[in-house]
Amino acid sequence: MNEPLMFNQSVSIQQMQDAFRQAGKNNAAKPAPGGVSFEEMLSIQRNKLGELKFSKHAGERLADREIDISREQMDRLKNGVKEAGSKGINETLVMVDNLAFIVNVKNNTVVTAVKGDETRVFSNIDGAVIA
Repeated sequence: MNEPLMFNQSVSIQQMQDAFRQAGKNNAAKPAPGGVSFEEMLSIQRNKLGELKFSKHAGERLADREIDISREQMDRLKNGVKEAGSKGINETLVMVDNLAFIVNVKNNTVVTAVKGDETRVFSNIDGAVIA
């Protein structure tokens, strides 16, 4: 990749990873000229793309609890995470029908999932969204 990355244009995650490798690990944590570090840029780009990741733990909980998520429910979950982010929430509980998801908003990652018929206490969250 020979062209410099501009902050006002859309770039792929692959382009960002290539730029990171070229810059070297010592410069990776330093803010770019616009004041945003590579890690922050990557997080912003992922959020723009709407990629919602599931942690290993969350994947295991979905399987263990036999939780199936429809496309419509996934869209509502994504919208709930986006809404939480717009309100400055970092760790959110997103309720979709009878399903509860704990999501790290900054990393756009579902941390765990629970069926609504299970009694649970949720801690270490700073907001909740009913989607």
